[in-house]
Amino acid sequence: MIKQILGKIPRKPSKSSQNDAYNDGGANGNGPNSFHSSKSTSSSSKSSNLGSGASRSSNGTLAPHSSSSTKSNHSKKSAPIAAQLGPLLSSGAYEALPSFRDVPSSERQNHFIKKLNMCCVVFDFNDPSKNLKEKDIKRQTLLELVDYISSVTSKFNEVAMQEITKMVAANLFRTFSSSNPDNKLPEMYDQDEEDQMMEPAWPHLQIVYEFLLRFVASPETDAKLAKRYIDHSFVLRLLDLFDSEDQREREYLKTILHRIYGKFMVHRPFIRKAINHIFFWFIFETEKHNGIAELLEILGSIINGFALPLKEEHKLFLVRALIPLHKPKCVSMYHQQLSYCISQFVEKDAKLADTVIRGLLKYWPITNSSKEVMFLGELEEVLEATQASEFQRCMVPLFRQIGHCLNSSHFQVAERALFLWNNDHIRTLITQNRQVILPIIFPALEKNTQSHWNQAVQSLTLNVKKIFSDIDQELFDECLLSFQEDESKEKETQDKRESTWKRLEDVAASKALGNEAVLVSRFASSVAIATNPKPRATSGS
Repeated sequence: MIKQILGKIPRKPSKSSQNDAYNDGGANGNGPNSFHSSKSTSSSSKSSNLGSGASRSSNGTLAPHSSSSTKSNHSKKSAPIAAQLGPLLSSGAYEALPSFRDVPSSERQNHFIKKLNMCCVVFDFNDPSKNLKEKDIKRQTLLELVDYISSVTSKFNEVAMQEITKMVAANLFRTFSSSNPDNKLPEMYDQDEEDQMMEPAWPHLQIVYEFLLRFVASPETDAKLAKRYIDHSFVLRLLDLFDSEDQREREYLKTILHRIYGKFMVHRPFIRKAINHIFFWFIFETEKHNGIAELLEILGSIINGFALPLKEEHKLFLVRALIPLHKPKCVSMYHQQLSYCISQFVEKDAKLADTVIRGLLKYWPITNSSKEVMFLGELEEVLEATQASEFQRCMVPLFRQIGHCLNSSHFQVAERALFLWNNDHIRTLITQNRQVILPIIFPALEKNTQSHWNQAVQSLTLNVKKIFSDIDQELFDECLLSFQEDESKEKETQDKRESTWKRLEDVAASKALGNEAVLVSRFASSVAIATNPKPRATSGS
């Protein structure tokens, strides 16, 4: 009976039979060595398919990498890739592959993948004398890839797209070391310094950028398929490169990102949001970024294509990002592009003019005259697209500020403010609302004609006064009379102030030898003297 019980207990399998079971490719694959065996199988399949860039599935067919593996490829830096392929350099195996003309048509796809993998090696350009032969080989290979991608007549498959993005990521995506330790940009940017900030690896980077541009623009690139590889992670890292100090690189990035925005409609909201975050970080945190002008240039084209009526999202972008971009001291670096974006919004929706003008007044510079001249130029562009109803909503605070500009001791500020009357549309708006505007700015005009040091400003002021007097002489005379009354009152107040101080000085002089404190009231008719009960303590007591 004991034998019967023992016979029902399953026997412990031998090691040989256990290994046979695991190596048999069972469906469950739950053995302790299944992970290691699958890992070794995967690595062997990857090594066997280095030229095709695809991993073998269990049934032996080529399977493309998943999007998660693509993201990991994007996040890899160029240094580890160079380290992985470093033995090729040390062994002298980095040799040029045959050109596409020397390869049969049926093999060109695989040959294309091999060349892409070959170009994943990143060289150090900080040492010009290092790896000269290999650098030249890679440059020639990159040029061949550009020619191939421009002449290809069949759609790119997933394998090719994955290898393309891997090669681009290996060469382009990198971190920048800031040359400014304070992480701030100067108020005025010297363009001559920019010529010295060149990327040493540009001989290779330029061709990689050209390759990426042609890939994105190619009619053989299917956007529905390519969006798995040119994904959010790829776009974010591409946006990070806009902080490059090399303007040539930023120009390529501007063109490429614009093409991506046009081709991949699914990425459009994400790209706008990512640019928005860059602006926030720049405005409220660092005030340091090299690519704000290029990003605004892209946005200018995007805003131009906005459909009407504008979405609330776009209006919030204007209020929260674009208008606050007037705040940083280095606004001169990107003001031209910013002004264009602002004007596009006003042209799209005239009701935004009041919001824009009040935003400009909020960030109006106080001590920076050159920045003030830029604001006046932008203000003219906005007013040119402003309708009468919106103009009336903001004209009072607006012309109070313009009045301050008219009286500026910096002649360029006063001159630029007076130039507003040369614009026909703005002059029409002003004359239509002269009953409100003229009383606000008349004191500034009169003071300019009386005492401004610059002859050109005086001449322009006289022209503006003549415009008002020709249109409405009665109103002009009323404003002149009111100004003269205010001036006489101001003179009386000034005389009283001087008289009070004179009496104070006289009383103080007469009581200088005594120990009495003198109190002069704010009224001119009363002078009270209060005696100090405690005598002053003499020195040394």
